[in-house]
Amino acid sequence: MLLWRLAVAAVASLPFWYAIAGAAGAVDLGVDPGKELTLLLGQVALAELLVTLAMTPLRQITAWAGWLRVRRQLGLWTFFYATLHGLAFLAFLLGWQWADLWREIAERPYVLVGSLAWLGLLPLALTSYKAAMRKLGKRWKTLHQLIYLIAALALLHMLWVVRADMTQWLLYALPAALLLAWRVPAVSTWIVAWRGPMKKLAKNS
Repeated sequence: MLLWRLAVAAVASLPFWYAIAGAAGAVDLGVDPGKELTLLLGQVALAELLVTLAMTPLRQITAWAGWLRVRRQLGLWTFFYATLHGLAFLAFLLGWQWADLWREIAERPYVLVGSLAWLGLLPLALTSYKAAMRKLGKRWKTLHQLIYLIAALALLHMLWVVRADMTQWLLYALPAALLLAWRVPAVSTWIVAWRGPMKKLAKNS
């Protein structure tokens, strides 16, 4: 299981090293590398969020507990890339002008929505450890259900940013819709009922 966790960490870190190479000029990011890097980190954060949401369905389909063993790690990677996305926005697009940030939040809805998504991720990251789970008890699960609202906010944020390219947005929105629909009790019940016959079929084949 340790090798599995290390493999997931290695794959999840690849965009970070690519971003470092881009910031250093070792990778061509086009005529506006700061903007491209900011967009890249935001898309990686959303992709990591969707992968995190996919762990429970994969566990239900395959009955392998290993998927859930890396869910917390993937959630932290999501927060990591979302934070880098915000920092890149501050550094490359606003030049660390905090006064401009408050104006951007007031004037541009996508900045406000993105900020709300990051603020939603913050308590999830801070309470992702077992000690917090024990302390919060049943409230921990309720708190972490914020991930569904965060996913919706992140998709809305991206829609405003790339509204001229709906194809790109749909590449994230359609899997997100499927993963959120998976949480509907009727769907989960159907999955459990469907998995039993499939396991028997696999054993007999």
